Amino acid sequence: MNLLQVNQEKCIRCGICIDVCPTYAIGMGEEGPETVGPRCIACGHCVAVCPQEALDNLKAPLANQQPQEKTPVLDADTAARFLRSRRSIRCYKQDAVPREKILQLLNIARLAPSGGNSQGVAYHVITDRDTLHKITTATVNWMEEQMQKGSAWAAYFSGIVETHRKTGQDVILRDAPALIVAIAPKSLLHRGRDNTHFSLAYAELYAPTIGLGTCWAGFFEGCASANYQPLTDLIKLPQDMAVTGGILVGYPKYTYKRLVDRNPLQVTWL
Repeated sequence: MNLLQVNQEKCIRCGICIDVCPTYAIGMGEEGPETVGPRCIACGHCVAVCPQEALDNLKAPLANQQPQEKTPVLDADTAARFLRSRRSIRCYKQDAVPREKILQLLNIARLAPSGGNSQGVAYHVITDRDTLHKITTATVNWMEEQMQKGSAWAAYFSGIVETHRKTGQDVILRDAPALIVAIAPKSLLHRGRDNTHFSLAYAELYAPTIGLGTCWAGFFEGCASANYQPLTDLIKLPQDMAVTGGILVGYPKYTYKRLVDRNPLQVTWL
């Protein structure tokens, strides 16, 4: 089956679509570009790169692509400061985040790159306060069980569990008004985790542009990855899906005034 449709009046046989195809699924035929293999991954490169708008692909339709006059590029200093300004937000205002904003955030997250354009990441958004509190309780209980079993993480978990037991502080979800849980099919678990990391990184970088703050929910993710049933029941995890990541979302309570440094760069040239 030829997935490509070529406008013969526009096509100039430049071959750019062939060059950019990541799976070598396009070749030059008598009537222009044509499918030469079954490995099209629907990435849309061929359609997006065509300088004549002469190409369409049944798996990545031209109608679903937006015109782009010029690739937007920030100057290096602005881009560097923007990337450095990302902070993990652990203090939130208690204002609810409207669904429209969550959807705006996730609509950017879904556009992140993925292995072989596999995508496959879905999201559960939890905003019910009672459910969020139960998630914190379940995660702390799991951490305590790991301590009792002598897990390698026991020493690390002990201070966190103690703080929660003594003060009642939400040491897991930080009283964030929303938790975004990324899930992927168990059959694609390893790739799903990688895809999730790209996806949630996009969300974290985009969030400040719409007034939101985020933080990786690492303790929650660890508990969910261990298939701790009291937690998986709370988030209504489908049988064939696995949790591959999670981020806290809300309006930041404080504004950071300075850019934080990191360890010195380590590079080896080979």
